[in-house]
Order: sequence, then C-alpha cells, then structure tokens
Amino acid sequence: MDVVVAVYRVSGTFPKSEVYGLTSQIRRAAVSVPSNIAEGHSRASTKEYLNHVSIAQSSLAELETQLEIASRLGYVSAPDLMPLLDQTGILGKQLYALRDALMRKQ
Repeated sequence: MDVVVAVYRVSGTFPKSEVYGLTSQIRRAAVSVPSNIAEGHSRASTKEYLNHVSIAQSSLAELETQLEIASRLGYVSAPDLMPLLDQTGILGKQLYALRDALMRKQ
C-alpha cells in the first residue's frame, strides 16, 4: 500500500496533459499490485492465489517500466524516483518469496 501512496504523490506532479495517459496507467499498475494479492488470498485454492500473485508481479514490472518512462520524460526527479524504485524492489522480492512459498505448498 505504501507504494500506491508514493505513486499517487509522485504522479500528482505530472503534467495535466498526462492525466489520461501515463498518470492513469502508472496509478492503475500501482493499485493492481495489492488488489491482486488481496483477491488471490481470498480465493479457494493455492493455484488461484498463485495466479493472482503472478499478475501482481507483472503489474509491478509494468509500474517500474512506467516510472522509468516518467523519469526519462522529466516528469519525476531522481531524488523522488530512487526511494520509490527501492520500495518496488523490496516488494518484488516479497512477491517472489510469497510465490515460492505458495509453490511449495501445492
């Protein structure tokens, strides 16, 4: 959830012309990560949970790509970007560990 809050703060400074473009995309990718984890956790089977964790991992990769694009376009500064990428890196490791634990459970 911290990543989502940080993404909303950072993307709030993007140009108004990006409201329906990169701002919307980056926010949807960020929200998708915890949403898929929660949805997967509520499912009846480990297989379904694994599928949702995989989707969360994909959304996280998409988010990291979009943050890089925003940086290259000059929408986000390095001092604002680096802590956010650190957070996404940590979250990625946590998702990988969760996926491995679920796979061992099957």
